[in-house]
Order: sequence, then C-alpha cells, then structure tokens
Amino acid sequence: MNAQKRRLIFERLRAANPNPRSELDYRTPFELLVAVVLSAQATDKGVNKATEKLFPVANTPQAFVKLGVDRLIPYISSIGLFNMKAKNVVALSQRLVDEHGGEVPRDRDALEKLPGVGRKSANVVLNVAFGEPTIAVDTHVFRVANRTKLAVGKDPEAVERQLLKVTPDEFRLNAHHWLILHGRYVCIARVPRCPECVIADLCEYKAKTRALPGVDARALPLSPPAVPRKRA
Repeated sequence: MNAQKRRLIFERLRAANPNPRSELDYRTPFELLVAVVLSAQATDKGVNKATEKLFPVANTPQAFVKLGVDRLIPYISSIGLFNMKAKNVVALSQRLVDEHGGEVPRDRDALEKLPGVGRKSANVVLNVAFGEPTIAVDTHVFRVANRTKLAVGKDPEAVERQLLKVTPDEFRLNAHHWLILHGRYVCIARVPRCPECVIADLCEYKAKTRALPGVDARALPLSPPAVPRKRA
C-alpha cells in the first residue's frame, strides 16, 4: 500500500468520525488505567457496567488499597479473569502509592512495570489520558491493519512499529481510535461489513464481502459512502 492511499484512508476515517474517543467510561487517568486493566479479554460495555458501581466506592489508588482484593471481587465478578484482575488492580494501586505519590506516571517504562499493564495498555493510557501520539494495537487494530494492508506485521508490536512509521503525523493521535472502532463495528472478524465501509475501495483485502443481510449489495470495487470533507 502506498503513502497516498494510506493518507486517504485516514482522511476518510477522520471525516466519518472527527473526534473519536475511548468507549471506556472514566473521569481521571487512574480510572482509565483501572478500566484498561479490567478490559483485557472483556468488552468495554461489560467493563463500564462494572465500573459504574465500582468507581463511586473506590476511584483512587489509596481507596483501592483500602478496599482490598476480597472486597473488590464482587464488583468485577461479571468480567472475565476477575480474580487475577482484582489482584493486579490492588497491587498496581499499592505501587502507585509507594512509588508515584498516588499518581499515574506519564512514562511508558513506569506504566509497564505496574501489575497487569502491558505495552498495549500503556499505549492506551499514554494516548487517552495524556494525549501522547501512541498507537495501541489490540486484536481489532491488528486485524484491520493486516487485512487492509495499511500496516502488515506478524505480531502486535510489529504492526505498531509499522503504523508509527507510515501514519502521517496529523493522524497519529487518533489513529488507534479510528482503527479500533473500524475493526469493532465494520471490519469485523468473521464477515467484514464491506458494503458499509468508507474505505472499501482503498482496502487491499481480496475477499471483500459483497453483500450483507438487509443491506443492498454493491458491485465491486466497492464505493465509499459520501462523507463531508473539512475545509482547508
């Protein structure tokens, strides 16, 4: 895929959703960090349902340390891997109190040293909470990047490196939001919704879906819906 096509992809994703945001509910960097840790192998909707009741009870590292693992578990038991996540959240809260004055560090290495926080989670926190132009690669971003040929890689870190290399600077801050949402709702795993896709004619995926139940089929190559363009 060439640079011109990549730019057009991001221009269309931006036009369709100029101000993308995380679908996790949070009010502070710490609430975001907790929500991100809880979201591993879980849906944002499920996490939001749990944190809606949890955060009024505890929403600071000190409060989570005081709450403890046993009392945290009932609030997150609807989420997968809740036992391990409860231990990680309390442990990372203790680490924040002991080493960072109860604040979430704006530093990748420090974030990745927290229990339950890997590279993807650190990228999400840096981007969403602190406005850093990082690109978090989850299963959706990995699929969309490889399927479209926007950025090809054998593992998430390889895709991240490639995306950082080829994504124009003006799109980098929101790139992972656009790609996550596109993968979650349009370029889905089993049957991608190509007839509804705003970048279908730019995508280099060969096995495009020609028609969807209840959606009028369009002849290939697929044409994107008209989207408003920003004035220069």
